[in-house]
Amino acid sequence: MKRLISALVITICLIPHVAFAQKSRPRATLNNVVVTRLEQAIPQLMTEADIPGLSIALIRDSKVIWTRGFGVTNSETKARVNDNTVFEAASLTKPVFAYAVLKLVDNGKLDLDTPLVKYLRGRYDVGDDPRLDQMTARHVLSHTTGFPNWRPRGDKTLKMYFTPGDRFSYSGEGFVYLSKVVEQITGESQEAFIKRTVLDPLDMTSSDVVWRNDYESLKTFTHDWVGGVSGRGKPDKPNAAASLQTTANDYAKFVIAILKGTGLKPATARLMLTPQASVTLAGAFSLNAPDAKRSPAVSWGLGWGLEKTEDRMAFWHWGDNPGYKSFALALRGSRSGVVAMTNGDGGRSVTQYQATQDEFLTTALADGPCSGLGTYTWSRNGSVLTFSVVSDPCPLRVAIFSSQPWALQ
Repeated sequence: MKRLISALVITICLIPHVAFAQKSRPRATLNNVVVTRLEQAIPQLMTEADIPGLSIALIRDSKVIWTRGFGVTNSETKARVNDNTVFEAASLTKPVFAYAVLKLVDNGKLDLDTPLVKYLRGRYDVGDDPRLDQMTARHVLSHTTGFPNWRPRGDKTLKMYFTPGDRFSYSGEGFVYLSKVVEQITGESQEAFIKRTVLDPLDMTSSDVVWRNDYESLKTFTHDWVGGVSGRGKPDKPNAAASLQTTANDYAKFVIAILKGTGLKPATARLMLTPQASVTLAGAFSLNAPDAKRSPAVSWGLGWGLEKTEDRMAFWHWGDNPGYKSFALALRGSRSGVVAMTNGDGGRSVTQYQATQDEFLTTALADGPCSGLGTYTWSRNGSVLTFSVVSDPCPLRVAIFSSQPWALQ
């Protein structure tokens, strides 16, 4: 599933950019030919990757232009995925929390560069490591804290591996620490804070960071590597790094808010998508790779991964909880994007990967002024997968930084 879903979300993200380029067409629509191709290709990719259910939303001109559910919420009951099916967003929670934190910055309640110990007294779980005194919200949101992704299960002490700001290394622990700071600043529970600052203003009515009773009929079940039902999480405590439950359509509303800068001061909205830290080619988790080569194109903003070329900028994030894999990506220039959520760990279907990829790209790009495109390449440099269309009039390059949930090895 890791390889196939990586290919799927990249490919689908290209369609809004290429298929709607003709000015004579309505800009916020998806033509029937492309819909047919997607409806044929997505189930095929799901079958090859052993993914029981998938929900997708496409964005164009900062509007949701197409949503669709595929497969089942439960491989035993065969209940169908639809637009109202709720998935675990997993790490797609992080950009949502980052957006909420930036609202605090706009309101003057939090400074990105003030040490967090100024807001939350004590040593948290770090102990006497003096480097905690340097950690700021900017470090947390750009994954430069020096914390591991997660501490070993059962450990009460949280180890710091490097001085905050030294380099990038992806960390969920940092977001949990910052959430404690936010609760101290606001006097609110984390779920109330997220609901007030993000979910309610953006009309994300199907979303929450804790379990809701209506999820009993709406939330999909998890599935193992061969598609068997493996359970369903019912989180009773919020986790700023991982506990958002949502639909593809709801999350697309959030992505659109980022594209439009809704809810933030213009300078803050720009800052969220401004590189704060270079990502190394060693991958997302670089605690023990201080000298790893840094990617020339892939970086991290405040909550989002970023990929910048000469004429385009993409922001993106993945989600990886047991039994749930998700992905969101958007292009600022064309104000287009994709959100895809699945309910299976997936299989390692590799043998048909290249054939499926080539066939799907050929048909998906054969539309508009780019019809007949046959010149495109895929390349991988460390943990960065790059797709390039190299012929005029439609040059396009999109890269995905692939860490643990989207490994390309």
